[in-house]
Amino acid sequence: MSQIAQSLYPLMLSPLKVGAHTLPNRVIMGSLHTRLENEPDGVQRLAAFYAARARGGVGLVVTGGVSPNFDGRVEQGAWVLDSATQLDQHIPIVQAVHAAGSKIALQILHTGIYAKHDEIIGPSAVRSVINPRQPRAFTPEQIEQTIEDFVNCAVLAQQAGYDGVEVMGSEGYLMTQFTALRTNKREDEWGGSLENRIRFPVEVVRRTRERVGPSLLIMYRISAIDLVEGGLSGDEIDRLAQALEQAGADVLNTGIGWHESVVPTIATSVPRAAFAFAAARIKKAVSIPVVASNRINMPSVAEDILAQGQADLVSLARAFLADPDFVIKAATGRTDEINTCIGCNQACLDHIFTDRIASCLVNPQACHETEFTEAAPQHKLKVAVIGAGPAGLACAITAAERGHQVQLFEASSEVGGQLNLARRIPGKEEEFAELVRYFSKRLSTTGVQVHLNRRVESAWLMTQGFDQVVVATGIKPRTPLIEGIEHVKVVSYSDVILGRVQVGERVAIIGTGGIGHDVAELLTSTQAGVQTAAEFLKIWGVDPTIQSAGGLQAPVAEGAQRKVVMLQRGTKKPGARLGKSTGWIHRTKLTKRGVTAVSGCTYEKIDHQGLHYSVNGEPHLLEVDTIVLCAGQESEQALATQLTGNVTHLNLIGGARVATELDAMRAIDEGTRLAYKW
Repeated sequence: MSQIAQSLYPLMLSPLKVGAHTLPNRVIMGSLHTRLENEPDGVQRLAAFYAARARGGVGLVVTGGVSPNFDGRVEQGAWVLDSATQLDQHIPIVQAVHAAGSKIALQILHTGIYAKHDEIIGPSAVRSVINPRQPRAFTPEQIEQTIEDFVNCAVLAQQAGYDGVEVMGSEGYLMTQFTALRTNKREDEWGGSLENRIRFPVEVVRRTRERVGPSLLIMYRISAIDLVEGGLSGDEIDRLAQALEQAGADVLNTGIGWHESVVPTIATSVPRAAFAFAAARIKKAVSIPVVASNRINMPSVAEDILAQGQADLVSLARAFLADPDFVIKAATGRTDEINTCIGCNQACLDHIFTDRIASCLVNPQACHETEFTEAAPQHKLKVAVIGAGPAGLACAITAAERGHQVQLFEASSEVGGQLNLARRIPGKEEEFAELVRYFSKRLSTTGVQVHLNRRVESAWLMTQGFDQVVVATGIKPRTPLIEGIEHVKVVSYSDVILGRVQVGERVAIIGTGGIGHDVAELLTSTQAGVQTAAEFLKIWGVDPTIQSAGGLQAPVAEGAQRKVVMLQRGTKKPGARLGKSTGWIHRTKLTKRGVTAVSGCTYEKIDHQGLHYSVNGEPHLLEVDTIVLCAGQESEQALATQLTGNVTHLNLIGGARVATELDAMRAIDEGTRLAYKW
């Protein structure tokens, strides 16, 4: 460990004894659903995925959830561990992590009423608002059997060589369904009073400890704040934590909110470490170590939590999708080389919620480790990349890292392309700036020759003898055919975001996609600078004292800087193409600010009065000061057209290949994969 890193992160990088185990540092890789277990080569891929994070220095790896019985599995095909015949799925994973130098715990997860299959079961026959399936209620005999199934799963995990287990008791899964009045309507010994409602998780931990002895680490992931009506209060959470400690838990990891909560907990717009207060409360109630989680994506954030005494360890999940070497980079003084999780959820949660394999927008190799060779290319090539947006940057740095000679040409004065627009949107500033910082640093460390303010001419390019030419010139805003589109009231989204134009108090936005919502966010926000955690909690109605059930209180009304109306030609719900896990956040925020949306529009004309349009033949007039065009993009292909047929190895990637709304995920993936073909 470098002296610089040791002085910067002395607590995060210090060892800690947890139960019978000593962890080399205070960083845990939190559990992630990957859906790799559904793949034919899932064991091999999971082993590679976890081993990469272990090599990166994490103190403890926690696997994705594995059900203790058939009824508790997440979905069809998800893993169950209820028999010794299934150990062959786990032993290679454990061995790979141990060989890479880390410890590993199996998360035991029963989904209860969140299950995506027909055998759904819960404490009571209460359907979740996010699941159309109607659960059946446990019988007392089934409860006893399920407790035994948890214990049996832990015993099998011990036999597989796992160092510990994490009993999943947060995010609205089975354990929380038992503890909360919201979902537990039972009138027997498993319902009613708090003592009865917490009996299930406490019995699981107590009986597990009796069976596995002191050597197996038992971590319980406790819901530190439920963020739903009918959830637990802070005092009740403290009592549960104390009971779990007495039952034999070695450490309490913290989860924040149920999946059905209407409070954002892990999206980009959530301030870093916004919920650390919930872990701090539990830490005061128990003597065993407590883990903080949620929106901890840089070493400085982790160190601050530990230094303030809010927790003993930190759990990072998506941050390890973004960069498997998070810890080792921090420990060797290379924090500026960390590929920071930006909280977008586009390739992780959104993929999981739509039955796809998880990955990461900023790191397309996540969960796809076996698809990328570590072998050096046979021939070192001379490569030209035109365009320093996300596609061009990913291609250039990956190709250079693999040993090719790369020159990167950018017409503007800075790298980043469309990322430089995203990082000017309130709520996105900090994280997208981190992504630009990461790319800029990698350009330096990989030796890419960067030419800024350089517009490449095709004639010159064809004389330079490049073995590969990559056109990543991105997109340009599309101008719709509307009478009066050249009116002074009309401006482009890029000019608005970059502050090149003055925007009036009454605004019409043509387009309701991601860019339209970003512009609406920018134009209505009254926030000056990055939003603080305290401001965020007030606006979303979170009580940091957790005195109320679920930790909710009346949200503070948020004003709006302008009156904004969004319009679209299509008839689908406005913002329908936004991310599944984040779209509702954008829509909710704008609704609270009075932003309205109109669908099925036919745009008639623009004049000094404003925007004339019709819906189902009925004419309307929006008397506005400014009309912002967010009506899609077109590929910037002028250079590619000139080069086609004149350059042997011509490649189009990102927006230059297909124009879609600021699709950084596809752009970075294409750029990375192209570089691995050479």
